[in-house]
Amino acid sequence: MNEAIKHSHVEVNGVRLHLAEQGEGPLVLLLHGFPESWYSWRHQFGPLAEAGYRVVAPDQRGYARSSQPEDVDAYSVLHLIGDVTALIRELGGEPAVLVGHDWGAPVAWGTAALRPDLVRGVAGLSVPPLPAGPGTLQAARENFGEGFYQIYFQEPGRADAELAADVRSSLRRVLCGLQPGGEPRPWVVPEGRTLLDTIPEPERLPAWLTDADLDAFAADYALHGERAFTGGLNWYRNIDRNNELMAPFTGLRIDVPALYVAGEQDLVNAMIPPGVLDYLLKELTPRLHRHVRLPDTGHWTQQERPAEVTGALLDFLRSLD
Repeated sequence: MNEAIKHSHVEVNGVRLHLAEQGEGPLVLLLHGFPESWYSWRHQFGPLAEAGYRVVAPDQRGYARSSQPEDVDAYSVLHLIGDVTALIRELGGEPAVLVGHDWGAPVAWGTAALRPDLVRGVAGLSVPPLPAGPGTLQAARENFGEGFYQIYFQEPGRADAELAADVRSSLRRVLCGLQPGGEPRPWVVPEGRTLLDTIPEPERLPAWLTDADLDAFAADYALHGERAFTGGLNWYRNIDRNNELMAPFTGLRIDVPALYVAGEQDLVNAMIPPGVLDYLLKELTPRLHRHVRLPDTGHWTQQERPAEVTGALLDFLRSLD
């Protein structure tokens, strides 16, 4: 564990967020995805701080050491963007660079689109900018069927209980089960099976994930007991609502410098029709600095390829400076 990382809590936008922080200088906010936490950025803290940046990674609302509102409606994308904007103000108010992975990417892209006055650059890992959020549930049903994981997550309590029954095992399965291996494919649960049936226990951990890493993730998730994963799952339960809330901003361009990084074997690639990615990047990020494609890399971008991701981020940050 990096002993230079400092931990604190801050009250913003009606929630209590846990912050992990290192370094001094211009603010860089690192926004994790599902099912992760501040710890997913463990490899980025030191190098970014040494390069002269103040690096802050919150546990986003509902996750790990942060508070978990009970109301599902409290997890809309506008709540999440509100957390980021309030956090920027709480940390001094100077424009920040946002870096988001997985669900953290739509939050970063959305904040940059709606509040460019608070964002001097934005980087998305795995998930590209989308016109009005991560699609609709009806489109997901039509494209991938009723067993698509985002549909499976909609039933309150079902995935929650499965994942929380053994927090460490569930994290190990998800982090290892969505690994590279052939062509990327969407995560689909066959009829009559459970979520964990699709991601059996791995025989061994990949080189980028250690038992100590799993212990760190699991300890923070276990703080919420039977609701260990409920906060993160509630983000998915707002997908259709997010599209309604973001409808007025459909097509709004992200008018700040941008970076996009993704693994070539990321399952997200199987969810974006051919040609659509280039169109989205061209239309929505006119100030795109680079599109970095990482070979032999799956979904856990900054954990699987820390040197390459950190290098791309440093190159992007230098271009802003």
